[in-house]
Amino acid sequence: MSQLNDISLIAQVVVFHNTRAFDQLVRKYQSPVRRFFLNLTCGDSELSDDLAQDTFIRAYTSLASFKNLSSFSTWLYRIAYNQYYDYLRSRKETDDLDTARVDAQCSVRQPDTGLQSDLHRALATLRDIERTCITLFYLEDQSIDKIASITGCPTGTVKSHLSRAKEKMATYLKQNGYDGK
Repeated sequence: MSQLNDISLIAQVVVFHNTRAFDQLVRKYQSPVRRFFLNLTCGDSELSDDLAQDTFIRAYTSLASFKNLSSFSTWLYRIAYNQYYDYLRSRKETDDLDTARVDAQCSVRQPDTGLQSDLHRALATLRDIERTCITLFYLEDQSIDKIASITGCPTGTVKSHLSRAKEKMATYLKQNGYDGK
């Protein structure tokens, strides 16, 4: 039923230029998309908000190209995934070693406490694609097939990324006082 409602809202936006229908889609998906970015950015809420906003702008301008080959949420996560990797590519082009050192020393992340902070630090130890897969699977409840569709990786590769990410996170958490009990 939810997928049918999404398609109805999309049709209203594309055919009738009903911005209120798109507003309903934004309200429905803004928390999951923002949470996705919060985990990819290891807790940087300002960057997460910016990336989420860019994602919805891109989704709105590209809505006519939605072909309903997957669910709207999968299509939206694919846009979010691309936004994040576009951001990473732009940072690599403009950053140098001094900038990375200053960013690490002067982090503007909001203070987290306890487990949330430890999880963000554990996520930070992962490669970008591993962090994306583990975030989508465990924190966003996406299936391996949907993750493969979002990332463009084969399902076997997604499973490998998940396995490696779990192992790296478990090692990090054990080294930092979590014994798995």
